[in-house]
Amino acid sequence: MGKIVAIAFAALLIAVGSVWTLQGLGYLKGSSMTGQTLWATVGPIIAAFGVALIYVAFRGPRKR
Repeated sequence: MGKIVAIAFAALLIAVGSVWTLQGLGYLKGSSMTGQTLWATVGPIIAAFGVALIYVAFRGPRKR
């Protein structure tokens, strides 16, 4: 169950990070975030956390 929750949260992080990036770069209009450098920087960082979380969720526990 925890793996499913982690993947769902990671997908949410990737989606939010992508939207923030597109808004920051000015591709998505209609927001106070449009054209702001801060969101063009924060968005990819959030999306990268999502990608890393998916990697960790699929990797599974380490065996010793």
